[in-house]
Amino acid sequence: MSSPATPAPVWTVVVAGGAGSRFGSPKQYVELAGRRSVDWSLAAARPVSDGIVLVVPPGDVREVVEGADAVVAGGETRSASVRNGLAAVPADAGVVLVHDAARPAASPALFRAVVEAVRAGAEAVVPGVDVTDSLRRRTGGAVDRDELVAVQTPQGFDAAVLRAAHAGGAEGTDDASVAEAHGARVEVVPGETTNIKLTHPADLVALEATLSSRLQQEATT
Repeated sequence: MSSPATPAPVWTVVVAGGAGSRFGSPKQYVELAGRRSVDWSLAAARPVSDGIVLVVPPGDVREVVEGADAVVAGGETRSASVRNGLAAVPADAGVVLVHDAARPAASPALFRAVVEAVRAGAEAVVPGVDVTDSLRRRTGGAVDRDELVAVQTPQGFDAAVLRAAHAGGAEGTDDASVAEAHGARVEVVPGETTNIKLTHPADLVALEATLSSRLQQEATT
């Protein structure tokens, strides 16, 4: 009998190249429950990743960062930073995840769910959570929130699809929108309500509570 084929490698690009202008400082280095935000993201990605590329501000590039297999400089935009990270991903990668370091509470289980969806045949996968607020357009008119989800990272892609989508230098607020504009089908998997994006100092309270609880759970298992 022939042995099952070995799945193509999974690589994760952790994007930590921003200046944190809205936050007031580089939020990827903010300490939460004893670890930097970027360190939480690297640790969550590691169980499903054969390799991790960390994208940081150009002045922060170092030869070795614990938890990362490669460190590269970011670009002028988020999409440019992702492209810089993608360039460091080996050609044999089959699945590429892209994760914002500003989402330190994404769990390893969420990373795993995204990988599994891509390996099941999805071209692009995003975690999404229900929108609970009532929504209106600025120009007037209500929006049916039942048709919407709030999108998170990590986002996962067939590696060839993501490379092709970024080949022309496209820009987008996230990589799923770049891939979709290139013709990819985007699937949604359940996200996590605790996986909030560190945007304002007030977000620190909720993230500190979530990550402190995770440390306690790790200590008892």
